[in-house]
Amino acid sequence: MAFAAIFLFVLFASPIMCFGKDHIVGGSDGWSQSGDYSIWASAQTFNVGDNLVFNYGGSHGVNVVSKDDYENCNTGNALLTYTGGQNSIPLSSSGDMYFVCPTLNHCDTGMKLAIKVEGTSSANTPATPYGTKSMPPNAASGTFGTMSKMVFGFSLVLGALFVLMG
Repeated sequence: MAFAAIFLFVLFASPIMCFGKDHIVGGSDGWSQSGDYSIWASAQTFNVGDNLVFNYGGSHGVNVVSKDDYENCNTGNALLTYTGGQNSIPLSSSGDMYFVCPTLNHCDTGMKLAIKVEGTSSANTPATPYGTKSMPPNAASGTFGTMSKMVFGFSLVLGALFVLMG
């Protein structure tokens, strides 16, 4: 019985240890014009392996931009563009990252986010949100969340079978 208890503990803890934290940008307010993202970001610690989750209405979007474009609210040179109302962006390398809403004047009114990702990445990983992968703009939406849920669900079923058999 002690083995089953230890096994279940490891089983439940493994998805947490394998996947980073999801940071819901703006908290319950989401990605909107009413948020103060510098205050929100200052209360967070972003690490390699975490995900930024953007939830927003149809009049918004998310652009990953350079520092200069962030400071000048230039949305014409986006490194990556996301649409669709919800996007999960993995933080796969350390360093500064910048996000703006591409809708006219939204960045100027404060709909922009600058974060510093802590941690280390391999020396040959490019400084992009996807590491060495090149993904289309909405391909990241839900990718890591779905994988985490699948691993967790499979682990629950497997753990229940071991408990019933033992």
